[in-house]
Amino acid sequence: MKIEESKQYLQDWGAKYRKDLLDNILPFWMINGMDWKHGGIYTCLDRVGNLMDSTKSVWFQGRAGFIFSYAYNNIEKNPEFLKASKSCIDFIEKYCFDTDGRMYFEVTADGKPLRKRRYVFSECFAIIAMAEYAKATDDKKYATKSLNLFKDVLRFIDTPGILEPKYLPEQKAIGHSITMILINTAAIVRSVMPDSVLEKRIDGSVDMLRKYFIHPEYKALLEMVTPEGEVIDTINGRVINPGHCIETAWFLLEEAKHRGWESGKGKEIKDMALQILDWSWEWGWDEEFGGIINFRDCKGFPAQDYSQDMKFWWPQTEGIIAALYAFEATGDIKYLEMHKKVNDWAYKYLPDPEFPEWFGYLHRDGSVAQPAKGNIFKGPFHIPRMMIKSSLLIRNILEKQ
Repeated sequence: MKIEESKQYLQDWGAKYRKDLLDNILPFWMINGMDWKHGGIYTCLDRVGNLMDSTKSVWFQGRAGFIFSYAYNNIEKNPEFLKASKSCIDFIEKYCFDTDGRMYFEVTADGKPLRKRRYVFSECFAIIAMAEYAKATDDKKYATKSLNLFKDVLRFIDTPGILEPKYLPEQKAIGHSITMILINTAAIVRSVMPDSVLEKRIDGSVDMLRKYFIHPEYKALLEMVTPEGEVIDTINGRVINPGHCIETAWFLLEEAKHRGWESGKGKEIKDMALQILDWSWEWGWDEEFGGIINFRDCKGFPAQDYSQDMKFWWPQTEGIIAALYAFEATGDIKYLEMHKKVNDWAYKYLPDPEFPEWFGYLHRDGSVAQPAKGNIFKGPFHIPRMMIKSSLLIRNILEKQ
């Protein structure tokens, strides 16, 4: 792509993302997912939007609560979006916390607890929902709640014995996922309730990524390492999750932009982010069939996970965002070409040609593995977040051209 072609390309896609968000994705969930009787949202929906299972994902009470407010703040001030966001947040506060302050993973339609996991992702998604809703409504009460819950999360992960370890003591390990998600979570809270604990946590996560998880000898960011940052030479220890790493890259680019692309710490973070993106693209992009693949082994051994060569919806959306962020940060046309490759692939295979919303689970060649539009893990988050964030990035890029 020539640089002179980029303006029209970006204008076209900015309009496309907005239209798809407002005419396709959000209406599907507003019409089929919202539970106005008990509150919150259902996500286990089949291809046309029929409810397959009334079990509610606690992750998605927070994720949807965030998305509806995020759309309100940045795309269209539709009061129905705020109503839906508030419904999800109210359901969280009424039903999704255990007596120890931690949150459940699954509950029934009317809020009875079904399952609790050792992770704190339910809490992180509740945090960003409250923060984004506070921004939409200027209600400082929810900003305060988001900051207090963030501090609880830090207490949960920093206090031995609160969270069950992934492995028994024979294998001590730290994970990439919680390290990276706290960067984004803290940044969203910071936008409504600045606090030194947020900056400290972001700095800590950035340093951990650099010191422990990034391994130049493999040109990779690993999902799990020892507490000292050493490679765990097992199948699980050698896992590269390209989509996850690409998501980390744009979280870092966002933080670098906040600090200033070309100054001090901001430039350091930007350079690290671009390195992660370049490496992860090399690991993840499928040269034969296109699309970003699920898992790789840093030594080139076969990946163990049964879905290792599938194409899930969310890595493609993270690639779209990250490529646009990298183009904004550098002006390098290679990142716009990267965007075109992953965006074209995603729009070729993921949108359902007959019914609203996108498929989530594809085989390596792009054929549909199963046609449901949602489950406990897929719902209104990655796809609408991509459309909103990409619209904003395109707007910023065009303003500078």
